[in-house]
Amino acid sequence: MEQIKRLLSGSNDQSFFLFGPRGVGKTSWIKKHFPDSAYIDLLDDEIFNKLLANPKELMSYIPEAKKNLYVIIDEIQKTPRLLDEVHRLIEKYKMRFVLTGSNARKLKRSSANLLAGRALSFEMFPFTAGELKADFDLSKALKFGTIPMATQVANPQAFLQSYVKTYLKEEIQAEGFTRNIENFARFLQIASFSQGAPLVISNIASEAGVNRKVVEDYFSILRDLLLSVELPIFTKRSKRELISKSKFYFFDAGVFRAIRPTGPIDSESEINGHALETLVLNEIRALNHYLEWNYEISYWRTKKNLEVDFILYGKKGFYAIEVKHSSRIRPDDLISLTKFAEDYPEAKLMYIYGGREEKVERNIHFIPATIFFHSSSSYFS
Repeated sequence: MEQIKRLLSGSNDQSFFLFGPRGVGKTSWIKKHFPDSAYIDLLDDEIFNKLLANPKELMSYIPEAKKNLYVIIDEIQKTPRLLDEVHRLIEKYKMRFVLTGSNARKLKRSSANLLAGRALSFEMFPFTAGELKADFDLSKALKFGTIPMATQVANPQAFLQSYVKTYLKEEIQAEGFTRNIENFARFLQIASFSQGAPLVISNIASEAGVNRKVVEDYFSILRDLLLSVELPIFTKRSKRELISKSKFYFFDAGVFRAIRPTGPIDSESEINGHALETLVLNEIRALNHYLEWNYEISYWRTKKNLEVDFILYGKKGFYAIEVKHSSRIRPDDLISLTKFAEDYPEAKLMYIYGGREEKVERNIHFIPATIFFHSSSSYFS
C-alpha cells in the first residue's frame, strides 16, 4: 500500500496542537509535512526526564538553523509544564510549534497552559474511505476498522488486540488513571455492548459491579484519551418528548470489535450493524473537521423509542441519517425518519444500507454503503 495522503491540512503560519488517539497517524503526518524541523519525542525516556526536570532545557534541543522552522513536540501531555516554556518561546522569539497529544486528560488535570489563542487546535481520525481510495474495503473495514496499521498489517486482528492491551498498560495503568486495571478492563467489555446506544450509566455500573461514580469516571477517561465519542440529543424546536442521554461509540470499528466479547449466541449481523454505524460516524466526523463543514453532529431519540442515528445541522445544510447493515429495506426501518421529517420538513433524509440500489423514494435518499463511502464528501458539501 502506497503512503496515504491525509485530508488534514494543518496550519502554515501559526503554532497548533494536533490531538488524536494513538495510532491514527499523527507522527507520520508531521514528519512528512515538516521533514526539516526539530523533532522532540517525549516518548524517549532520556529527553522526557531531562525536560520534566527542567523545561527551560527545551531550547537546547532546537538547532540554531531550525529556529525559524516549526518545532515538533510529540506527546506533549507527558510534560504539561513544558507548555509554559513553549509559550515563552512563542512570545519572545516568535517561534512556531506543532504539539501532538493522545491524552487530553493530563493537560486538563494539570491546568496546563494551552497557549490562550496563540495556537490552533486540530484533530486526526482513523483513515477515511476518501483517504484510502481504492484501498478501502468495506468488508475488511467492518471487521478491523481504519486505524492506519490495521489497514496495512498482515494480521490486523492481532494488531488490534495488542493496541487495546497497550492502551490499558501504557495509558491507563502507567499514568495512574485508575488503581484497578481489572475493573477497568471488565468495564470496557461491558461498555462495548452500549456501542451505538444511549448510555445508561446505572445499568453498566450494576453489571460491572462497581460504583456509579467510578463508571462515570471511566467514561471520562475514555473521552479524555479520545477513545470514545458521545453524541448529544438533537433538541432544536422539539415537538416530542426526548430522552436526555448521550449516545456512545468507541472511536473506531476495529477497536470496538477487539473489545467486544463474542460467543455462540451473539448476532454477527447486529455487531456488523454497530460497526457500520461507527464507520459512517468516523467518516462524517473526520470530513466535518478536515473540510471545515462545521456541522453539529447529534442524534434524535424520543421517549417512545423513535430514533434517527445521526443528525447533521449547520449553515451548509440539515441532514437526518439512518444506517442499517441489512440489504433489505423494511417499512418499520423508515418510521423514525418519516416521523422526524414530519417535525423537520427542512431536513434531507438519508438511509445508508447494505443493499445495491441507490434511489430516492418518499423523499428519502437510499444509498448503498459501498457507494456512500466511495463519494462520502459529495453528500454533505
